Amino acid sequence: MLLSFFVSASALSKMGERRKAARVGSIVEKGGERDARQVLANGGVCGAAALGQLLVPSPVWHALGAGALAAVAGDTWATEVGTLARTDPISIVSGKRVPAGTSGGVTIIGSAAGVAGAFFIGLVATLANWPVAFAAVALGGVAGALADSLLGGTLQARRWCDVCAKATERVVHSCGTTTRPAGGLAGFDNDADNAVCSAVGALVAWGLS
Repeated sequence: MLLSFFVSASALSKMGERRKAARVGSIVEKGGERDARQVLANGGVCGAAALGQLLVPSPVWHALGAGALAAVAGDTWATEVGTLARTDPISIVSGKRVPAGTSGGVTIIGSAAGVAGAFFIGLVATLANWPVAFAAVALGGVAGALADSLLGGTLQARRWCDVCAKATERVVHSCGTTTRPAGGLAGFDNDADNAVCSAVGALVAWGLS
């Protein structure tokens, strides 16, 4: 399950890598390389479910783990593919066009990829004979990815570069200027958003199963 996610996510991250970096480099807080906090945010719930299965075996852990991973896959696939869309995304909150890389921005192709990512993990779980329904995993993944976009467009911390007059998630903008807070909850960054996304996917999959 994990290998299926990491291989697919890595392949998508390499697709149009230079173009994506050019489009979102001044906005996103982190690049393609993962640090420990990102790994924990994206894989913590699934890892906890794996530990729970070792200590107290139950089908519940399979639902929680698969749902969490489906949500993370949906979010990752949507981001990697949506960034390559020919048009700028639309804010899921305001309905207005926003620059590529803006949290809460969605595109048709990115949304379709997000659904595909969630369904992909559901299919892998089914082929691996996990005791959880395909629909529960897939819908949990879609719900988690949707929650990620909603929280990204509302609660996630936003910053502003006065020199470039541009919105960003970076503490230090690409121009070298220290940015200032411009909205959202302080400390609720993209990693926190991803952790909630994962948890929502897990809980929805568990509830549906």
